Amino acid sequence: MWVDGTLARASASVRAGATIEVEPGARPATSAEPDPTVVLVVVHEDQDLLVVNKPAGLVVHPARGHFTGTLVNGLLARPGFERVTADPRDKEGALRPGIVQRLDKDTSGVIVVAKTEHARESLKAEIQAHQTERVYLALTAGVPRAGVIRTFYGRHPRSRLRFTSLGGAGKAAVTHVSVREVLASGRAALVECRLETGRTHQIRVHLSEQTKTPILADALYGSAPSDIGVSAVAAAIGRQALHAAVLSFTHPTSGERLRFEAPLPADMAGALDALRGL
Repeated sequence: MWVDGTLARASASVRAGATIEVEPGARPATSAEPDPTVVLVVVHEDQDLLVVNKPAGLVVHPARGHFTGTLVNGLLARPGFERVTADPRDKEGALRPGIVQRLDKDTSGVIVVAKTEHARESLKAEIQAHQTERVYLALTAGVPRAGVIRTFYGRHPRSRLRFTSLGGAGKAAVTHVSVREVLASGRAALVECRLETGRTHQIRVHLSEQTKTPILADALYGSAPSDIGVSAVAAAIGRQALHAAVLSFTHPTSGERLRFEAPLPADMAGALDALRGL
């Protein structure tokens, strides 16, 4: 710690108006323990990376309220994944080894994990350059208008758990929306969303705020549909009906373009069939 440019102890007294500079220490390595009981559905694995079809309900990395049983716990139990030390290029890496992208706990689908520093930095750069193809499927209450949603994006001013696209400032967020199938006579839809940017909760927020067609069973950004039949389907699925169906990127070592697809999980497939029957 420096006080007015002079190195000082943490116990030093300071005057009003003094300039205090603090250099944060390195992040500690994750305290997550290897857990071989975490079942990982591996779609692809090589010396650089791992692609997993994540089930709904699995948290990606330890966080408040979820310190065990996460994807990271399962990864640490596999050969090739180790606790990592601080790296200035990846400030959160020591807490989330291998994680370069995230899916919400209750969102299912494909996710890539890096096994080496080179793979991590290459994948992060590709994601930040919007060169990764990410296609999601969602079941919505109502039928959204197709098109490109471009908004500012940031934390909700009144809820620490929520984000919003209605503010006049923030980061850019871009979602490409198309309707694959109109369901229940227009009371619901199967929707495809392609991410150009990847903000936290982006698809959920854009469908709720910008098209007024929230994802079915999204407790944070939606509400129970007024239609009894659609509401029953939402209650049965019990989690936001959002699935990461396609992930495509360039392999960090070979340069080969890879593409992975995950079919709709049983709960969303069942909900889709039920909506078709309404």
